[in-house]
Amino acid sequence: MMTIEGHTVRVAHWPAPAGGGLPLFFFNGIGANIELMAPLADHLPDREILTFDMPGIGGSPAPAFPYRPWMMARVAAAILDEHGHKQTDVMGVSWGGAMAQQFALQYGSRIGRLILVATTAGMLMIPGKVASLSKMFDPKRYSDPDYMLRNFETLYGGASNAGAAAHALRTKPPTRMGYMMQMVAMLGWTSAPCLPFMRTDTLILMGDADNIVPVINGRFLKLLIPHARLEIIEGGGHLFLLSMAETVVPIIEEFLSGDEPLRQAA
Repeated sequence: MMTIEGHTVRVAHWPAPAGGGLPLFFFNGIGANIELMAPLADHLPDREILTFDMPGIGGSPAPAFPYRPWMMARVAAAILDEHGHKQTDVMGVSWGGAMAQQFALQYGSRIGRLILVATTAGMLMIPGKVASLSKMFDPKRYSDPDYMLRNFETLYGGASNAGAAAHALRTKPPTRMGYMMQMVAMLGWTSAPCLPFMRTDTLILMGDADNIVPVINGRFLKLLIPHARLEIIEGGGHLFLLSMAETVVPIIEEFLSGDEPLRQAA
């Protein structure tokens, strides 16, 4: 547990062997606790990984006051400082993808490479299916495993729902205040005006069967970010990062280990 600028947060750290390159800082999706992304660390054993539960999510106490994305970016920077890192690669999924963009724009000199997974530029997003979005904004998907399993395909989409039961068992219900504050934090937020000025090499990963964040949002990000590469995962639902890890992780590893800077394709 760390207390940073008035917010107490639970931090997770997976160390890695020496010489493993930059650490990877991970921003999770809305309402999602650390345990939900833990399998990703198992797939990247040579990579040091850092992440934290947002206030009121997982093991972090409910926030004492509202927060904005720039505030949580400062929390992430303080966590990196505490672990002795001046630079990091950054990955964010869904809501956390917006946070990853905020961190990259706020702390550009501290980022090596950026990975955006199933995410958008904020309020300018093209929404997914109404049935999925209505269930996504209901925190019951985290508090009732049976509800999540019954609605998993409607919620997330995708050709493969492998690991759905394990995913449900790893969930820890967010506090009502934490979930609400996390939704409110992004109200009115968009990265769109700033993305053309970002100089960070960026990998955008989107699933073509995502019920929550359609692929067109990834194409929009690719259009705006000067040095970006877009990969579309065939059959990938909103949780393809975990359900299709055998397909996605090699793409991530290849990108993070690349030496040549990206150039925007024509």
